[in-house]
Amino acid sequence: MKKDSFPEPLSEREIVTTRVIDAPRERVFKAWTDPEHLAQWWGPKGFTNTFQEFDMRPGGAWRFVMHGPDGVDYKNKSVFVEIVRPERIVFKHVSGPQFQVTATFTEQAGKSRLIFRNEQNFDRLEAQLAKMA
Repeated sequence: MKKDSFPEPLSEREIVTTRVIDAPRERVFKAWTDPEHLAQWWGPKGFTNTFQEFDMRPGGAWRFVMHGPDGVDYKNKSVFVEIVRPERIVFKHVSGPQFQVTATFTEQAGKSRLIFRNEQNFDRLEAQLAKMA
């Protein structure tokens, strides 16, 4: 087979976003792991969420509907792969486009360094963290 018949390695297709957030790592991790907080900031700007299931353990399901600003509902299902408190969350999105997300949380001089893949989610996370303070 020709070399170009194979997809590029995962590392060349990975989208990585990093942000230093002005909040302690424990609070940032809580905003990711408490469904009450997560539902407030998850997804693109203008979207809201309804969670049906949030079983945050390896093999546990996260089922929710994202409600778009245009009135369209988007059903989502993910399965948690790994939870290392308060350092890492890994889950696989298994409905629609399939992908794996790894969110890594590190302490950085009283702030949190978060590595993820969706910039708008970070904007909404910071707004939720301000409410939690």
